Amino acid sequence: MITKLDALEKKYDDISKKISDPEIINQQELWQKLVKELSELDEVVKKYREYKGVIENIEEAKIILDDRNADEELKDLAKEDLKINNNKRDKILEQIKILLLPKDPNDKKNVIVEIRGGAGGDEANLFAGDLFRMYSHYAESKKWRTEILNFNESDIGGFKEIVFMISGNGVYSRLKFESGVHRVQRIPETESNGRIHTSTVTVAILPEAEEVDVKINPNDLRIDVFRSSGNGGQSVNTTDSAVRVTHIPTGIVISCQDEKSQLKNKDKALKILRAKLFDLENEKQKKMLSQERKNQVGTGDRSERIRTYNFPQSRVTDHRINLTLYKLENILNGDLDEIIDSLVTFYQAEKLKNA
Repeated sequence: MITKLDALEKKYDDISKKISDPEIINQQELWQKLVKELSELDEVVKKYREYKGVIENIEEAKIILDDRNADEELKDLAKEDLKINNNKRDKILEQIKILLLPKDPNDKKNVIVEIRGGAGGDEANLFAGDLFRMYSHYAESKKWRTEILNFNESDIGGFKEIVFMISGNGVYSRLKFESGVHRVQRIPETESNGRIHTSTVTVAILPEAEEVDVKINPNDLRIDVFRSSGNGGQSVNTTDSAVRVTHIPTGIVISCQDEKSQLKNKDKALKILRAKLFDLENEKQKKMLSQERKNQVGTGDRSERIRTYNFPQSRVTDHRINLTLYKLENILNGDLDEIIDSLVTFYQAEKLKNA
């Protein structure tokens, strides 16, 4: 590992010199590529340099302890220093191991989130609305931007389906573990006997796909326009602004009607379609690596029950990591970091086991 870190540090120093070279600065495409590489190396190289500083402190302490002429007070200080730096060294080594793990190429991408009411009818749709607000508040706390792409409201509130984009720094790296079935246990307002009902909502987190990620053949698309209906948009039944895009090879159908502009609805529909096709391709690659897939814990499969929100006990349980927190209201208000941090730590540990 040290040999690899030495090589990365040398590469970091070489790139640092290159990006200051006027000739390379004039080649903007190359310069930007090098700046990006430098940024990707920055954290691990800084951590390695911190590690080397700690090793120097350990060596100095050992020299004092081996020195027969050193006074006892100085040796006591050296012992304490050695203990502190040994602990630091172990922690930094663990951090470096995590930094050296293969990066998920999608981690820096924005995401498209799909939330759909599942089993439980109106109660499921109401909870879909709760989850939309939860993720919106979490995005706001991270200074991320949320944009609704399409929605189908329920008659009594909430959503039968809502699709929205969250844009910002490292969104996918934080939200990628949210895909799956979210279960809610609570007494519906319409329940006169006070019985607890169980309902489910499905969440899909799709990394945003740029046009360079997914090439769509226009001949593979059937595009229909129709008049908006229901709660979507101001132009209901006045113009043919709603758009339905069908991807013929896969049968995927995307409808968008919340914008007045047909062109904007088409752009949003294509954005969702690209993300779905990108996700399909990623799933194919995962299945090809079957052994690797077996080693994964919590694959993010849409059918996997990942979390339960129990209102009577104010309890939220993530079943993948056996984490239970008794602060349901805070979590539904967007306080998700404790859950997400625990998931990130858990999956990093799993990767280290299999590395």
